[in-house]
Amino acid sequence: MVAVDDATAAWLLSQPVDYEGAVKHRLAYLLSRSLAAEGISYDLIDTLEEVLSDRPADPPTCSRKLDAFLIRYGFPVPRQPPPKVAPLSESDAARITDRFRRATRQLMQVIPHRVAMYPTEELRRLLALRDEQAAPEDALSYLRRYALAILAVLDLMGDDPE
Repeated sequence: MVAVDDATAAWLLSQPVDYEGAVKHRLAYLLSRSLAAEGISYDLIDTLEEVLSDRPADPPTCSRKLDAFLIRYGFPVPRQPPPKVAPLSESDAARITDRFRRATRQLMQVIPHRVAMYPTEELRRLLALRDEQAAPEDALSYLRRYALAILAVLDLMGDDPE
């Protein structure tokens, strides 16, 4: 709390109140929240999970019993080769790419209203991935890079304070 003398209080009370400025700030705040609400849909979250989830092509070949036996007697467990990943079909890759491009367009409109400093590097990476055309055999790795770029932007935006 601040104490002011009578002269200062009289001067402050005689100043005109700028209702237009307060209304503009309130409208800008509400507009940014409504834009942010439109930017992230459950469809995008489901698509991100679909791309980033494990897609095993074959069931694991090693035996858990053999691993437990080796560990019990102090032997090292054999190193497993990286799992084979099931490729995406061309229609799935096209659908996911289209969804990510629409999300990029929405994020480009929303992000200036949600961050304090404009994330130029993250948005540059996002736009470069949007413009890239991946070969069919590289579709999954391309979509995973794209999904991680979208997640980086969403992370910068943070949670919606309600």
